Amino acid sequence: MAKLPRDRTERVGEPARIGVLNGPNLNLLGSREPHHYGTRTLAEIESLLRERAGADGVSLTFFQSNDEGEIVDWVQANTGAVDAWLVNAAALTHTSVALRDALDGSGRPFVEVHLSNVFAREPFRHTSLLSDLAIGVIAGFRASSYLFGLEALIRHLRGSAGAGAE
Repeated sequence: MAKLPRDRTERVGEPARIGVLNGPNLNLLGSREPHHYGTRTLAEIESLLRERAGADGVSLTFFQSNDEGEIVDWVQANTGAVDAWLVNAAALTHTSVALRDALDGSGRPFVEVHLSNVFAREPFRHTSLLSDLAIGVIAGFRASSYLFGLEALIRHLRGSAGAGAE
């Protein structure tokens, strides 16, 4: 499989296609630890993202699983159908070499997002196995982390400097 360059899409003139990956326990958003994650459900976040992406003509494909193997399988199965990834790997951020390898092997750029500020939490959350591969990391803005990540990813795919830095 040919890898796309991490700095742009090769599908010039076509709408960008972004896979939105959500890891373990994100299906509980809205009720799980709202002081960390906010009160929006994953479905509400997906709706916000679809609205934002639609305004830019971007296509989104969503996936959430509590199972590491299913997530890795989904990345592998969808690599040819996306230009980039928006990733909230949740707990797998800190533990999954398999997900790291799948994202790296996809050859697609990705933005890592977190609802909470992981650096203001337990020390084990300060380490990410994904961050050094990501084009950027956004954390601490609850549902807006996804929106900021999507915006940066769209700019990156369209060739804007520094994935959104002006």
